[in-house]
Order: sequence, then structure tokens, then C-alpha cells
Amino acid sequence: MGEAEWERLLDQLKHGDCTPFLGSGACAGVLPTGTALSRNMARRWDYPFDNDYDLPRVAQFAAMRYGDPVYVKRLVCQELDAGAVPDFLDPLEPHSLLASFPLPVYLTTNYDDFIFRSLEAAGKSPDVAVCAWNDGLAYAKDLFAGDGSGPRPDRPLVYHLHGRLGDPASIVLVEDDYLEFVANLALDSAADGQRMLPTSILEALTRRPILFMGYSLQDWTFRFLFHSLVKAVPGINRRRHVSVQLAPSPAGARADILQIQRDVARYYEDWRISIFWGTARDFCRELRRRMGPVP
Repeated sequence: MGEAEWERLLDQLKHGDCTPFLGSGACAGVLPTGTALSRNMARRWDYPFDNDYDLPRVAQFAAMRYGDPVYVKRLVCQELDAGAVPDFLDPLEPHSLLASFPLPVYLTTNYDDFIFRSLEAAGKSPDVAVCAWNDGLAYAKDLFAGDGSGPRPDRPLVYHLHGRLGDPASIVLVEDDYLEFVANLALDSAADGQRMLPTSILEALTRRPILFMGYSLQDWTFRFLFHSLVKAVPGINRRRHVSVQLAPSPAGARADILQIQRDVARYYEDWRISIFWGTARDFCRELRRRMGPVP
């Protein structure tokens, strides 16, 4: 990211013209990574294959073994719910820093409630809703009634695309869930008054640039999700987005890391995504520095 990109992003955050989109990397050091969680559950379930790093596949195996995917989801939720909690007063904690800006909508594929709690710690009154990605999930009619009282900076909306810990049946976890999510997203319509992406969420995706934090551009889940959103919401490409990414770490001493970074950045240029290479905390440290002294 160059100076002009930092200037643009900082101005957008200060004026509420940005939509944070949080993935598991935003919880690094507090909750296990997707890979670590997958390997923990794979040992617990005696997963017999080599790809124990692939959580949707490991969870699919467990769902077939136990014959009940919601039971498997509850076990994963219990594993995550037993984890630590961030320091919401830490100005460099990703959720806390993002909560300090006057933003109306926060999107996440995480199951935890960290962004909701950080908004409360910042003195705001957030609402929360879960994407109704299957017929068994309740649609938040009151929040999406279209009466003009949409999300506001003082009453922001936290929208969980992949479910919440408090409702194991709501989480997108096994491979079948991901396929159902994408299939229903492609058919999403307002014909029955219920949408996976209600108007306020569509506006957050199309009218404001997105700050992706906690995803990997090389990760299948992120590519699967963003490609599906681009297909379902073409206007998502109209703004210039930013993604916070860990630098690739390929095996082999001869690997040219900088060249790999350039190749990745060029590949995702079609999606209008600028890349900050580093951890979520690295990004927050640099953003905080550029914000200047705290008043």
C-alpha cells in the first residue's frame, strides 16, 4: 500500500465510508487459527486422512461419522467458546480499533462476538443479525423492515454471514454448508421478503469500500466467498478495497517472496483489492501511527 492508498483508507474510516469484513485472522493469538482448530478436531475425531488442516472437510467427515452435523457444530462451538477474550481496551486490538470509527455496518464470517463486544466497550449500541443462509434460520425482520431506521454509527449492525457461537445450527462449517450457502446466495431474492443479503448489507458491500481483515487471498475459503459475492453482488467491484494479508511463506530457500507477493497482488487487481502484507495487529499498529496522537 502506497501513501495515497493509506490516505484514502484513513479518510474513509474517519468518515464512515468503509465496511470492515472480518475473518479468523482478526482473532490471532486469542482463538486458534482455522488450521489449528481443524487439526485439534481431527485428532479428537480420529480423522484418517492427510489434509487435517481443512476444517470443512474434517467437519464433513465428523458429520458423516456421527450422522448429525448440528452435533458436530456444537462441539466446534464449545471448543471456540472455551478460548480467551481480547482486551477490548487495547487500542491496537483489531476489533477495538475498528469499533472506534463511525462505521454503520460490520460484516464477519467469524462465529465469535468480539466485534459486538468491542462496539459496546466503545460506548455504542450495536445490533446483531445472522445471515439466513438456510430455511431453518430466522430472518431478522425488525432490523431489515425497510422503514428507514437502518444501521447508524451510534447503532451499528454486526452481520454474521456464517453464523454465531450461540446458535450452533447457524454456523457454516461442513462442506455441505458451504455448497448450500453459495447455491442459496446465487438464488437470493426479495420475492418472499427474506434475503441473505438485505438492503442495508447490499449497500455496505456496494456503496462503500471493504476492508478485509483476517483472511488470506491464497485461502480457498476467502476466494470461494468473495467470488460468490462478486457473482451475486456485481456492484461490489465498483470501489477500491483493502485486504490485510500475511506474507506467503512457501517452502524452499529459493522462493522469491517479493515476486510471489507481486504475482498475488496482480492476480487480485481485477477484484480491485489493494494488499497490506502483515498481520492484523501489524496493520492496526501502522494505522494507529498514521492517525496521529490521541486527542
